[in-house]
Amino acid sequence: MNQTLVTEFSFVRWTESRVLSRIHAAFFSLFYLVAMWENVIIIFLTVLDHHLHTPMYFFLRHLSFLDLCLISATVPKSILNSVTFTDSISFLGCAVQLFLVVLMAGSEIGILTAMSYDRYVAICHPLHYEAIISKGTSVLLMAVSWLNGGALGILYSTGTFSLKFCGSNKIQQFFCDVPALLKLTCSEQHVTIHVSVAIGVCYAFSCLVCIVVSYMCIFSTVLKIPTRQRQSKAFSTCLPHLLVVSMFLLTGAVAYLKPASNKPSLLDLLVSIFYSVAPPTLNPMIYCLRNKDIKAALGKVLRIDRNRRKVAGRK
Repeated sequence: MNQTLVTEFSFVRWTESRVLSRIHAAFFSLFYLVAMWENVIIIFLTVLDHHLHTPMYFFLRHLSFLDLCLISATVPKSILNSVTFTDSISFLGCAVQLFLVVLMAGSEIGILTAMSYDRYVAICHPLHYEAIISKGTSVLLMAVSWLNGGALGILYSTGTFSLKFCGSNKIQQFFCDVPALLKLTCSEQHVTIHVSVAIGVCYAFSCLVCIVVSYMCIFSTVLKIPTRQRQSKAFSTCLPHLLVVSMFLLTGAVAYLKPASNKPSLLDLLVSIFYSVAPPTLNPMIYCLRNKDIKAALGKVLRIDRNRRKVAGRK
């Protein structure tokens, strides 16, 4: 009863050294700049090149936008705190950050599921692809993903911040996340947030089941393809997607379902980086490194720019 209610939070400092803090800022800045440029380039190419106006690249464009928003919701604040050697965030700012992180992460799971369904139809039912994955279907799948992410964001943020926070205000994380915030609450009843987390787990599990079933059908069909070249092409397209989904869902599950600890650990930091920072940086590399269409579109843009410079130089 005598404890003071928390009006702002502060992130735990992983080091008291200003030099190490600046190194942390430089490390996160590198990640952020790489992720930003990669995802902006994908969005730019898939919008401008009419050859990339297909459902596959429609989903990839929205995945890049979500990745850009997800990393922008957490990393810039962490960089600013490391550079200025401060660690505070307002109560409202923390609530908004939590909402945005859950919104983007929940929507990304939905988009990844839609992408696996798109690959399933393209490989297992190629003759009916245009009829099944029409423009209307693509927009509907994307809208459902955003709505599910928004619903989860509202559930998690309202469920978490309906609790009372008193005593310590140190968040053992570099951004506002549910497991870290639950350690600070003095409310005895956590029914709302537990129900919210249960709904989130069911949603993620159902998406995982859909993805696994899709890939089981895909691999079954691919193994029937007589030529090794076509098999390797199909596997090279699908296995990176499966790798991204597995890393994203596994690290998220570890963060939310592992037993709570009273002390900050390196494992907590690494897990949070793997599901909030690594996917936005790695997704463009995994999806586009061996993608001939993206390479061709980028090459076309670079050639046009080079030709324009030559013409300008002659004038």
